[in-house]
Amino acid sequence: MPTLKSSKKTLRKALQRRVRNKGVMSTMRGAIRKVREAADSATAQTALMSAISIIDRTVRKGVLHSNTGSRYKSRLTLHVQKLG
Repeated sequence: MPTLKSSKKTLRKALQRRVRNKGVMSTMRGAIRKVREAADSATAQTALMSAISIIDRTVRKGVLHSNTGSRYKSRLTLHVQKLG
């Protein structure tokens, strides 16, 4: 445990960020899962639009690096295109 006052505050802030980031990442992973598990092309296309929006929001909040978000979007788009 930290002893300095500033270190204690840093620890508190890190714990708050971790909880917030965990929720954002969980939402994003759920959206990605819906795209991957979509049975037909129409459902996958709808889920893809939602997932792209959520991925962009995650990047904007600073939870993901922009290149990582782009990679997720690219791979999901290719997956949906292969469905037909």
